[in-house]
Amino acid sequence: MNRSIAFMFLPLFIFVCFAAGIAQDAKPPHSDETTAQVPILTEFHEVIFKVWHTAWPERNTAMLVELLPEIRHYSDSIAKVQLPGILRDKEKVWKENTAKLQEIVTEYAKATSPIDSQKLLNAAEQLHAQFEKLVRITRPVLTEIEAFHQVLYMLYHHYLTDKDQEKIVSSVEELKEKMALLEKATLPERMKKKEAAFIEARTILSRSVNALDVSMVKDNPTEFAARVETMHSDYQAMEKVFE
Repeated sequence: MNRSIAFMFLPLFIFVCFAAGIAQDAKPPHSDETTAQVPILTEFHEVIFKVWHTAWPERNTAMLVELLPEIRHYSDSIAKVQLPGILRDKEKVWKENTAKLQEIVTEYAKATSPIDSQKLLNAAEQLHAQFEKLVRITRPVLTEIEAFHQVLYMLYHHYLTDKDQEKIVSSVEELKEKMALLEKATLPERMKKKEAAFIEARTILSRSVNALDVSMVKDNPTEFAARVETMHSDYQAMEKVFE
């Protein structure tokens, strides 16, 4: 009877495995590189939420002590994270801030044995602030910036290197579309102080995007590559506005 049931479900099992294989194959190439996400930060947020929204406002030092093992686990894990390719330009600032996170966790731990309530609460506040900094490093200010960067990344780090003319041309067209959307984007209220600097940097980037002439891909590839380099530098300058 059990063998009959097993044979009955065998075709379904094979189909599920086959479908999973297709889904894996259908995954866009380099998609892991072009997604600006660090999943462990999302996991750590659950612990930070308890610290900041329950333990800290309630001055619940017992809960803060109880959360220390989880905080240590995530701090150590985050320090070992390898950023996706699209965030490679953030590597230095990321390492500086993960090191700072570990320093804060060390002070947090010291305040738990023996318990120093005020130092522990101060460390919890610093922990929350440092977590927010790490999130800001990995999260683009605007979705339009992220969309532009995803196209730029593939052009700069893959298509030019591979000399894939077809993809180079199509990515230039897409960059101009993304730039048009970026030019219409407005900063969130919390970033309004940086608006003037952002608009200036965006204008410079727009000029370098418009300077990309796809006819050069075949006729003058060296000059085209130089213009892409300029555009990449202009993009980085725009990103620095938000650091």
